[in-house]
Amino acid sequence: MFDTHELGRRPGALQRISRTVDAPVDLGVAGVVGVPEGAPVEIELRLESVMEGVLVTGTARASAEGECVRCLEPVELELDADFQEMFSYPDSDDRGRVKAVADDEDDEDESMIPLEDGMFDLEPVLRDAVVLALPMQPVCREDCAGLCSDCGLNLNDHPDHHHDATDIRWAALQELAGSLGADEKDNMSDAATGVDEKQEK
Repeated sequence: MFDTHELGRRPGALQRISRTVDAPVDLGVAGVVGVPEGAPVEIELRLESVMEGVLVTGTARASAEGECVRCLEPVELELDADFQEMFSYPDSDDRGRVKAVADDEDDEDESMIPLEDGMFDLEPVLRDAVVLALPMQPVCREDCAGLCSDCGLNLNDHPDHHHDATDIRWAALQELAGSLGADEKDNMSDAATGVDEKQEK
């Protein structure tokens, strides 16, 4: 939770905050990449008082961990996530004026999060910003060759690795040719020679 009491409610007032917090659980994309729970997250905030409430602009920096989607090796990357959010005064309408006590109309902008006793919780905003900043398909390097689709060997370590692939369309003919014995091949060769001799005569 962050406190805005020191900022005050005079429009145009500014306050800067730098803080290191522990990463909450599941900060990232589950099973793909994210910031480990409890890892340090450096947050720099700029709080600006406006008519409607407090405009919070900030940057979060942290180290994310994941798995390369091509070769399945561990990946670590530095993350910079920018965000901006408006936290509204609970007693103000969408034009910044103090609401009447008997105001039955819901004029509040649903996109703004209300301040609670001058405090705001940054975790939901931080979580959204980090998820958007993370790569959905992290790779250990841009030219990662991945794994062999036949045996699973890491092609980055064995760039010359390959399998002799048989075209399935010719597999039946290759089996037939292999099943012919040496005598049958010789007989076919002799028969072909006899035909050629007859044609020459």
